[in-house]
This record gives sequence, structure tokens and C-alpha cells, in this order.
Amino acid sequence: MAREALRADIARLAKGDRAALEPIYRATSAKLFGICFRILGDDREAEDALQDVYIDLWKRADRYDPSRASPISWLACMARNRAVDRLRAGGKVRAGAVAEDAASDVPDGELPADAKLELDERDAGIHHCLGKLEKRQRGAIRRAFFGGATYVQLAEDDDVPLSTVKSRVHRGLAALKKCIERL
Repeated sequence: MAREALRADIARLAKGDRAALEPIYRATSAKLFGICFRILGDDREAEDALQDVYIDLWKRADRYDPSRASPISWLACMARNRAVDRLRAGGKVRAGAVAEDAASDVPDGELPADAKLELDERDAGIHHCLGKLEKRQRGAIRRAFFGGATYVQLAEDDDVPLSTVKSRVHRGLAALKKCIERL
């Protein structure tokens, strides 16, 4: 869903909708700054490179082809290229920066941004569906699966029979599964 929103925002930007740049920036700036910083090793240089990326995006949004790359991959490539361009233009490698020929191999210790966006969407969907459950079911599932409580502990805490807790959790999980499948 986030990937599709990013694609739609880039398409809007390509048609001249200035307002589309803000959600693109919010969704991608941290990741792209990280790429620039890993290559350049300097906050200021990375910020300047990032600004260049968004200026390029403003000018070239119409060149994005969703059949060739995900939006975040395309933007990450732009960020890498801008950072390498700044390395070349600077004439020297700053402390903490990578050598130009090693810039393509800069490791990123995090999940790819598109995978991270997908996980965020999934988590938001789970919480949305949890919110739709009956209060006692929701509470039992949260305490059991997020808090680590056993069914016996839940039964004692709620002062109900163990079979009641098991039924609440079972019915709640069934409803949660149906809701998630509809997302």
C-alpha cells in the first residue's frame, strides 16, 4: 500500500502537483539521507546531496518507470549517484567517507525501504483489526501475544474459568484472521 502511494505521489509530481513532494519526502528522506551519509561520511555533504536528489526528482519525476524499479529503489539509486557525484566533485575523500569505487558496495544494515514500508503497513493493519475486536478478546490477545501472559495467568487476572479465556482468544484470533485477510 505504501509503495503504491509512493508511486501515485511520483506520478502526481510528474504532472506538476507540487503538493506530492511532501509525502514523498516524509516517506523517503530518512532512508535516502542514510545512503548519502554512508557514502559521504559528512552530515552537511549528505544533506546537500539529499537536497539535490529532491531537486532532481522534481525535474525528472516523469522519467520514473514503475515496471523497471520500485519507487524507493529508483530514489535510492538517485541518492547513491548524487553522493558519488559529490565525492568526485570534492576531489578528496573526507574522513568517514568511502572511496568512490567502493560506493556501490556500501552496506545498508537495515531492511530495504520498500520492505520496511510493507512491514509498517502490515503492522498498521494488525492494529486496525485488533481495534475492531470485542474489548475482552482484544485485551486477552494483547496480553497473551504482546505481553507474554499464559492462558492460566489471563484466567486468574480476569477471574474467569480457563475455558472462557481460551474461547475468547480463539474467537478473537479467528476474527482477527478474517479482518487481516480482507486488507
